[in-house]
Amino acid sequence: MLDIIEKAVKEGRKTLSEYESRLIIESAGVFVAAAALTKTKKEAVQEAEKMGYPVVMKGCSAELSHKTEAGMVALNITDAEQVAKIFDELTNKAKNLDGILVEKMLRGSRELVIGLSRDSSFGPCVMFGLGGIFTEVLKDVTFRVAPLTKEDALEMIDEIKTKKLLDEFRGSPAIDRDALAKALIGVGDLGVKYDAIAEIDINPLIICGDKPVAVDALVVLK
Repeated sequence: MLDIIEKAVKEGRKTLSEYESRLIIESAGVFVAAAALTKTKKEAVQEAEKMGYPVVMKGCSAELSHKTEAGMVALNITDAEQVAKIFDELTNKAKNLDGILVEKMLRGSRELVIGLSRDSSFGPCVMFGLGGIFTEVLKDVTFRVAPLTKEDALEMIDEIKTKKLLDEFRGSPAIDRDALAKALIGVGDLGVKYDAIAEIDINPLIICGDKPVAVDALVVLK
């Protein structure tokens, strides 16, 4: 993981690509949705068939930190013909792509957010709260200074106003709090271990069954 960060710093980049960001957070204990970075149309189809439909396809590049706004995300792709068509569309829209990210499309009625930022006084701080489109609207979030203990992480989980969403909900099981705590601790540890990391944004973190699974991630460098 240090190689990825050092290479990006040497290249003068301000962000990691989504694929690189996923590798970083996965190394810290965050569950991530199955995905593959593909370079050719044939490879994209093969990976989609291997994962099973539906899939999501995204243009992947360190320059694409706002993929949705740039029209570089396609959802709910259900067959090989669509994969091939969208591969062409995405690659024609942007230059200098690292490839096309093919990702298993996950569904969940509950979405969370985990973040990391650096405070001028306290250093790396971990943020946790309600995710998806409600992050900015409801601002139901809580913070801790890293590194986190498991007790810190469990306290954060219980501090958000919408914590009842983490219990059994509309027939869905309660979230695996140990897995969520591990993710929070891991993100904090990244901030402590790698001084070059300025921010981490994992949004949304979808509750799939009982597991919190990241379907998007962005690591910002100093």
